[in-house]
Amino acid sequence: MIIKSLMYVLPVSACLACSVFAQDSDAQTDEETTELEAVDIKGRAQAFYQEKTTRIGSKTDIDILHLPQSAQVLTEQLIRDQAARDITDLYRSIAGVSEFSYSGVTFRGFRDSGNVFYDGVRGDPYSGFSVPQLFNVERVDVLKGPAAALYGGGEPGGMINYVTKKPEFQQERTATLTLGNDDTIGASVDTTGGVSDKIAYRLGAFYEEQDSFRSNADHRNIEVAGGLLFELSNNTRLTTTFDYVKQDLGGHRLRGSLVDDDGDFIVDPSFNTNEKGDFQDLEATVLQAILAHAFSEDFRVTTTLRYLDNERDQGYHEPRGWVDANGDGENNVDDGTIRREYRLQHRANEEISLTTDFVYQLQLGAVDNQILFGVDYHTVDTDYRYQRARYEEDGVVDLNVFNLNYGETDPSTYALTTLPVDGAEATRYGIYVQDQLELNEQWTVLVGLRYDHFKDVDKSSDYDFNDGHVSPRLGVSYRPVATTSLYVNYSESFKPTSLGNQEVVEGEGGDELDPETGNQIEVGVKNLWLDGSMTTTLAAYQINKNDVAVRNPFDTGEDDGEPALLNLGEVESKGAEFTLVGDLNPQWTITANYAYNDTQVIKGAGGIRNTFGDDTRFTNAPRHQAGVWTRYAIEAWDSAVAFGANYVSEQRSFDDQKVKPFTVFDMSWTTYWDQTELQVNVKNLFDEEYAVSGFLERTGHFPGAPREIVVQLTHHF
Repeated sequence: MIIKSLMYVLPVSACLACSVFAQDSDAQTDEETTELEAVDIKGRAQAFYQEKTTRIGSKTDIDILHLPQSAQVLTEQLIRDQAARDITDLYRSIAGVSEFSYSGVTFRGFRDSGNVFYDGVRGDPYSGFSVPQLFNVERVDVLKGPAAALYGGGEPGGMINYVTKKPEFQQERTATLTLGNDDTIGASVDTTGGVSDKIAYRLGAFYEEQDSFRSNADHRNIEVAGGLLFELSNNTRLTTTFDYVKQDLGGHRLRGSLVDDDGDFIVDPSFNTNEKGDFQDLEATVLQAILAHAFSEDFRVTTTLRYLDNERDQGYHEPRGWVDANGDGENNVDDGTIRREYRLQHRANEEISLTTDFVYQLQLGAVDNQILFGVDYHTVDTDYRYQRARYEEDGVVDLNVFNLNYGETDPSTYALTTLPVDGAEATRYGIYVQDQLELNEQWTVLVGLRYDHFKDVDKSSDYDFNDGHVSPRLGVSYRPVATTSLYVNYSESFKPTSLGNQEVVEGEGGDELDPETGNQIEVGVKNLWLDGSMTTTLAAYQINKNDVAVRNPFDTGEDDGEPALLNLGEVESKGAEFTLVGDLNPQWTITANYAYNDTQVIKGAGGIRNTFGDDTRFTNAPRHQAGVWTRYAIEAWDSAVAFGANYVSEQRSFDDQKVKPFTVFDMSWTTYWDQTELQVNVKNLFDEEYAVSGFLERTGHFPGAPREIVVQLTHHF
């Protein structure tokens, strides 16, 4: 499948390149070259947390004040100040986003792990059960609400785009040493500069190892990334990058720690059902090329080609509930013994993404138009192999959670059962158009439309399914004064029904399941304050997700003529969000947010995933969230202090167990001398014991980390 896709992709890219170089006779001036380079956002040290422009909501440079939709940009400076090594460290700064499990989040009430992009295209090297690391990330862009009109299928809550670090002509070399509790030790180097006046480079490497606060668990992360930038002509630039990721997680895949129905831990939060020899290993390679060409001052094209190879191996002990120690048919919690099964799994993804965007600026009468026309292609070839041993019958020794008996079981002696091989091929094509109209100084209209075609193939059965969908979008902003923007936005989402569900329904003689669709109406006001040094956004929204596949209430079993699933479900999400970002003066910078959300099932109660209790409320969907991070520089001491807080209100697990609300505080201190920087971060300052989210009763809640001290020493050469 991938070889065929490459045969398709490479000629297309070659044709695009030919069209680019054919324009060289129309040589551009040095000023036009400068304009092309301005696409890359610079000046991290000058704009600490406040970023006034973005591409996340329009695929073209747009002032955040003029974008008729809520969006956030988490800058490189913010990532550094929070000593953020993975994306979970930044959730406090994103209004309406909280942890669900692993790399999954709750986004405006909806569970989501698939709306992840890198440099505006699909291809997540951490797909699966790993959390995206941030060493190779320059900034994180977040778009709230449906994004299908530009980016295709996904949940309606929003999307996250990681902007990776690129080669630069500016000569810069940094080296960082990291130390911390739990035997944390790490180091990284990063260097950029010019090879010649036409070629620039970047090369970086990262290593970190740490013992987890969870029993039997540790981790080791290795990443090597870099690339070359070629100024092919005055109006053409080619940026190539690579990223190699190696992650070895011992004692994983981590589940939670056991709790009672009130959300109190009945074991220490460090509890782990896995043995010391359990593992979760990931290896990924990403190759990417971005070709940008300006035909003229008003017409340009950018093509991004991304290749990803990702392999994950897991061997871990899964908790399966309490043992019936008394033989009376009742689970004996007091005895404290749980059954386990051993899972040995291999997953692999090979992906190709190709995106081409044409942008044309023209004036029609008194109206300025910025027209975007784009096409994209994404293909994924997945493999999945699975072996399992269950309970003591297969040699898996039970675990007593109160008197831990680790080391009494040996996976090499298990009677493993090989389960059916699984794998799929998924192909997505999209074509989209957008017009950004500046009617006058007060009114901006953003209108767009996208068509998607998707095809899924089950490699084991050769069953295939294909369909298409159209996604519109309309946004209007009005600026009564230069510092205020009022906006309204209508946008839609869609998500194809899973291949497995589609195959089951059609195998039962039922009709094809439609994609799950969503629509959002969002209104808001954006303001600049204090001479533009602070930006606030206040947004209110309602999302309705329709055509959700639910269990057919008339299905009584096999051969009854009724399909198991129908497109009957509907979910409604209502909420409001407030964000504040400001570089108030050279000493003081701040980001803060608050979000309220209420998500519930309107139709299909009892048949929709991720619900609990009465089947109308959603798992891990807090009503209230708030976060703040502020930094103040003390110039007389060549230092800076920072303070942060993260609040998440009560949540519920799949089995309706309470996840208690929590508030966690962080602090940092940074000092400078010459070209050296020493930074000390204290996370969970008051050593709060809490759970970030819930899961199943048998797996428990995911515990938050206790107090962690991270020391980073950075030298700039």
